[in-house]
Amino acid sequence: MTRIADPAGVLPASIVLEHAQIVQADRVVARPLAFVAGRVAGRLPVAAPRIDLAGHLVVPGLINAHDHLQLNTIPPLPHAQVFPNSYAWVAAFAPHFQNPAVAAAVGVPSALRHWHGGLKNLLSGVTTVAHHDPWHAALDDPAFPVGLVRGLGWSHSLGLGHTHAAAAGLPRYGPPVCASFAATPAQQPWIIHLAEGTDALAAAELAQLDALGCLAANTLLVHGVGLTPTDIDRVIERGAAVIWCPASNLEMLGRTLDPGRLQAAGRLTLGSDSRLTGARDLLDELLVARAHSHLALPELLRLVTADAGRLLRRPDLGQLAPGSPADCLIVRQTSADPYQSIIGAQRRDLRAVVRAGQPLIADPDLAEWFGLCGSAATPVRLDGRPKLLARALARPELLALEPGLELEDGSV
Repeated sequence: MTRIADPAGVLPASIVLEHAQIVQADRVVARPLAFVAGRVAGRLPVAAPRIDLAGHLVVPGLINAHDHLQLNTIPPLPHAQVFPNSYAWVAAFAPHFQNPAVAAAVGVPSALRHWHGGLKNLLSGVTTVAHHDPWHAALDDPAFPVGLVRGLGWSHSLGLGHTHAAAAGLPRYGPPVCASFAATPAQQPWIIHLAEGTDALAAAELAQLDALGCLAANTLLVHGVGLTPTDIDRVIERGAAVIWCPASNLEMLGRTLDPGRLQAAGRLTLGSDSRLTGARDLLDELLVARAHSHLALPELLRLVTADAGRLLRRPDLGQLAPGSPADCLIVRQTSADPYQSIIGAQRRDLRAVVRAGQPLIADPDLAEWFGLCGSAATPVRLDGRPKLLARALARPELLALEPGLELEDGSV
């Protein structure tokens, strides 16, 4: 049982995690970790509640570099064959809207669907998401489950935002490519789906983007399956990067890219995409990435922590350094290799997911932590395991959208 001690008998805006190992992409250290006013503290507070986490690992909150938050309740498109590119998938999906289950899912209020996308991410240890769609007012709610990368620029794709739409009979969607790129400050990321296919159309897209003047150091290309070796050279040379979504690639296209060179150059991060084509969550995405690459476990963790923060122009995220947001997840150490305990964990295995120093979902023996933060929690079951969920998130209409998550009787 984890022990929580409050030596001062008060509830300050600070807490100390002790006897755990702090696991980051480049190091593992055993030392106390203090959170003060929602940030990682450089010094331990003299009198603060202490949480004994012996046998546990504390990991920076994960960063999902690509999701469409409002799409995670929509049933995927059944298909017997893979598609040559994402535009063929878009065209095939149009009749799918006539499916009653799809129509019902689309009919759920947009604000609730955005909240569900945030909750889906939180349950898997994600504390920050790059949302690749129009901004919705629901994302500004202070109680929204995850943090968002704000100020980023985006266009959907060349096909829907620039060149291919009219010829292919596709709808225009999202900001126009060139206008969006020009309006995005150089110090903010600009994100676009690119080369999402295995055919000549996909293979030609990087050159087209470059000819438009939209390939720069702040350009993040989602998917990149059709990138050639020469294209990857150009991406690295320009200081651009790729957001890799292997589960989505395999589902839609039947293959994904080789991430080795991009990762070695520090030009790669990971996203789960939405459940329309992607994995259930970022933890499952890490397993797919592990199975379809030669990346070492610390390198995989780096994709969803430090490298994600750096490429999304939020270097304060994805680490547990003094001054960084107090965002983390906690797992039991189940292997001599701490990275093995993390890469392979499922969401029900997470002991706690913490934002700004406060647990939002945690195991029941950590109930006192909610009280120390002045917050309330509601008992739930996640994939059959008892948990406590911050009461602001335990709305029945929200939980009803997430398979494997349900309310239990009573509250704390």
